[in-house]
Amino acid sequence: MSEIIYSWYEQLDPGLRVYWIIAIITSSLFFIQMMLTFLGLGHSDVDIDTSFDSTPDGGLDGVDGAMQIFTVRNFINFLLGLSWGGICLWDIISNKFILSVASLLIGILFVSIFWAIYRLMMRLQSSGNIRMESAVGAVCQVYLRIPSARKGTGKVQISFSGSVQEVDAQTDGDELPSGARVRVLSLIDDHTLLVTPL
Repeated sequence: MSEIIYSWYEQLDPGLRVYWIIAIITSSLFFIQMMLTFLGLGHSDVDIDTSFDSTPDGGLDGVDGAMQIFTVRNFINFLLGLSWGGICLWDIISNKFILSVASLLIGILFVSIFWAIYRLMMRLQSSGNIRMESAVGAVCQVYLRIPSARKGTGKVQISFSGSVQEVDAQTDGDELPSGARVRVLSLIDDHTLLVTPL
């Protein structure tokens, strides 16, 4: 079996090999990520701050919601679309520059689609039977950086009846980085928590 795979791989164009390597690795990571999510463990994205900060009303200067942060999950989704797009279009688009551009666009499309699905799922979750009042006093973890002095909105991961949810949060104190442990002091509104560091 390994000889067949090696023979197939050796016959590939060097450029196509790159797409296949990326596709195999990212598809495996995507599958693991999805399995962890279904098991309730898929909440380990690493975030990298960009220059986009949320405004006091929870909006963003030019970019919406979670797109202010580049996450591992979004990076995997991007490479997944880029690699499989390149593989599927390899024999259709002969110009490799155009193929690269098309693959990049497909990668961006994948991120947009998964992000839209994620936003829809969060709306469905928030419209369910979650009682935000039950979060007061709970200890949770910062998921997306929370700006200082209520200058913007971040997110925390908090458990409601055994289900981990991502909820908007603000703080009166200093900026809270991703991964920081915090305690919920009160509700700012129906969808936003006021937190303080432990």
